[in-house]
Amino acid sequence: MRDAGLAMWATAILLLVAGAAAKEHKYKQGQEVSIWANKVGPFANPTETYQYFNLPFCHPKEGKEYKPEGLGEVLEGDRLVSTPYKLLFKEDKENEVLCTQVLDSDDLDQLRDAVAEDYYFQMFIDSLPIWGFIGKVEKLGEGGGGKQGGGEKLSLFTHIHFDVLHSKDQVIQVDISTDPSKTVDITTADKAEVEFTYSVSWKGTDIPYERRMDKYAKYSFLPQHLEIHWFSIVNSCVTVLLLTGFLATILMRVLKNDFIKYTNSGRDDEALEDNEETGWKLVHGDVFRFPPHLNLFCAVVGSGTQILAMALLIFAMSLAGTYYPYNGGAMLTSVVVFYALTAGIAGYVSAALYKIMGGTNWVRNVLTTTLLFCGPLLAMFSYLNTVAWAYGSTAALPFGTIVIMLVLWALVTFPLTVVGGIMGKNTKAEFNAPCRTTKYPREIPPLPWYRQTVPQMLMAGFLPFSAIYIELYYIFASVWGHKVYTIYSILFIVFIILIIVTAFITIALTYFQLAVEDHSWWWRSVMCGGSTALFIYAYCFYYWYARSDMNGLMQASFYFGYMLMVCYGFFLMLGSVGFRASLGFVRHIYKAIKCE
Repeated sequence: MRDAGLAMWATAILLLVAGAAAKEHKYKQGQEVSIWANKVGPFANPTETYQYFNLPFCHPKEGKEYKPEGLGEVLEGDRLVSTPYKLLFKEDKENEVLCTQVLDSDDLDQLRDAVAEDYYFQMFIDSLPIWGFIGKVEKLGEGGGGKQGGGEKLSLFTHIHFDVLHSKDQVIQVDISTDPSKTVDITTADKAEVEFTYSVSWKGTDIPYERRMDKYAKYSFLPQHLEIHWFSIVNSCVTVLLLTGFLATILMRVLKNDFIKYTNSGRDDEALEDNEETGWKLVHGDVFRFPPHLNLFCAVVGSGTQILAMALLIFAMSLAGTYYPYNGGAMLTSVVVFYALTAGIAGYVSAALYKIMGGTNWVRNVLTTTLLFCGPLLAMFSYLNTVAWAYGSTAALPFGTIVIMLVLWALVTFPLTVVGGIMGKNTKAEFNAPCRTTKYPREIPPLPWYRQTVPQMLMAGFLPFSAIYIELYYIFASVWGHKVYTIYSILFIVFIILIIVTAFITIALTYFQLAVEDHSWWWRSVMCGGSTALFIYAYCFYYWYARSDMNGLMQASFYFGYMLMVCYGFFLMLGSVGFRASLGFVRHIYKAIKCE
């Protein structure tokens, strides 16, 4: 109980820290409003970001100052630094000179590459994000622009205009724009002297401070998008109803006939022998024979249960309104914290299952459970962080953040897994199989190719994927693009539908497997339950090539690398769901008949 209390307090403190960016700021007339530059990078590659002053922009005269950031902000690649812009509350400015930069050939080469790759920059004004582009590319026709043969003209924006809305003493909204008439042609220049300027316009508004973030979330609530979201929900519900109807009318009817056949006490011995020659009752002595690689099996179920619990906690926080757009990486912070604090669930479930199935090496089981997800994640992170470091990107985590993550794992995740493992090891629960297991396993008869594991996995994963694929586009556009996703209620409904469909389809396939006298259903239920992850990862390739403009080694590494880990987590989570559903079903049908 004391550990649980400490965990709850730790969660509360970390989430309060993550939400610190949401605090209100009130200003007096002429008081300076802080402007923090965040990062720059190609618009098509949201992960490939660099520090703002990697490009030759105007530096603050008093020197650069870096803003302290929370864990979630660092994980998102944010690196906030002060700028020379001076915004004074309710004071307009017109053509204020920021600085005059003498750009040499190296500076111009940098800017040319940035403009050609459609670089954008991000700033924060009073915790409100704004974006702008470095420059623009213009296509030149034959003989256009005084040149022969066409080509491209690269123009650098030199003027920024800030439109700021205020309500009494608070900043409500900020918009940024560039003046197309104030540009510098950097297409072929070897040296240039550029004057950077800015202007500020303040206007009053009736929008209350509490609703100033609605602007960033309104995309999700546009009528056409809500219509698509609800169409996705209806489509998923129809899928669930069809599947439920299939199980009710076909599977349950078959089961009813099986129950009548197997429990008919008035049949003669010859009929009894004929009826027991085929069907799922014939393997009653093997169906509860524990699976091979027991340690790994239990670790998979335990880790999947932990990820499911973590997902439900994240949904609970989101439905409570904790997360809103650009709130300092609060969701990423929650993912890290909740994963650490739910480690005890993985340890307990894995160790308890391992013990009731006859496992004895519980130390090995705890270590396997601890490393099953964290191990591959650490390997992937090490590779991706090395790539980001080689690129000089802000996606590379600082050494201090890496130390914090390792300490969090060493002092929270691993100890809680061990504590959960000890509790699971000492559990008094028993398996209580409804049928006695025979000493020697029955040989599984030869099966057609479509009854093998891989075809069954493809069949099992397609239906749950079809129930969620419409929503996947909006999630990908938010995570790997510049859209904002805020309709967590719809996402939660889709998630519940995914869980239900996964459980139903795994139960159906488990029955069909037992009906052909294949009693090795334990691992098959996990593989079929988690197979939706294969379809999600296949969708990653479709989204990369058909739906996005992402390119380059770094972006590809982060996209396919981290999506591989996400899909691996989905595999563990849905695999544990499939196993639990199949176990309950198998217990039910064998409990309903008399097994000699």
